[in-house]
Amino acid sequence: MRFAVIGDIHGNLEALEAVLSECESRVVDQYLCLGDIVGYGANPNECVEMVREIGALSVCGNHDHAVIGAQNLNYFNSHAREAVIWTAKQLTEKSKRWLKSLSLVQHLPDFSLVHGSLHSPELFNYVQTIKDADYNFRQMERPLLFLGHSHYPLACFDTSPMTYTLDPVIHLDLSVKTVINIGSVGQPRDENPCSCFAIYEIEENKVELVRVRYDVEKAAKKILDAGLPQTLAMRLPLGK
Repeated sequence: MRFAVIGDIHGNLEALEAVLSECESRVVDQYLCLGDIVGYGANPNECVEMVREIGALSVCGNHDHAVIGAQNLNYFNSHAREAVIWTAKQLTEKSKRWLKSLSLVQHLPDFSLVHGSLHSPELFNYVQTIKDADYNFRQMERPLLFLGHSHYPLACFDTSPMTYTLDPVIHLDLSVKTVINIGSVGQPRDENPCSCFAIYEIEENKVELVRVRYDVEKAAKKILDAGLPQTLAMRLPLGK
């Protein structure tokens, strides 16, 4: 079984199309989406529809939560807040209904999905350090957890002492709890502008973090043309 794990698309249609094209070439069996389908980018409805069309098992991200009125806007910085308000006005009722249907956590037989953190998922905390991961290890009832939110690919292991890796290929030991942040499709922040997502080969106990080039300039121009904050366009080619 081959899973494609995508997330933090943030309304970036060009990035999502490039990632799905790569997934098709790898013959993916099932798509999983870790939320934040919308926010920041200029194509929220198109991205929601595309995630729905591929039948992705999805969880809700903080931007998804915000555009349906379920998240306090004071949580966001000024640019993110402006993008949330803009996105909420653009979304169709069909898109909003689907986003409202998403849960914060999904548990499958061998792994779990969450946007921010399995520890108090409604708070959308970040997992950026070993200590952050430890809170999740304590909540995990399955050996593997996929999450996003920080836009930074990282794998943490509940070893003694706890360890982590930035390697793109992760070989799993199912006797050790593992938290994998899959990075971001639509707004990477690890100084690499290429989209990032994961391929999980369940029989091989292997996760690969895949980078894909997309038309960054086109996506950035759409943001500017929509009247969204200039910063949201400028950060894309920088991967920040």
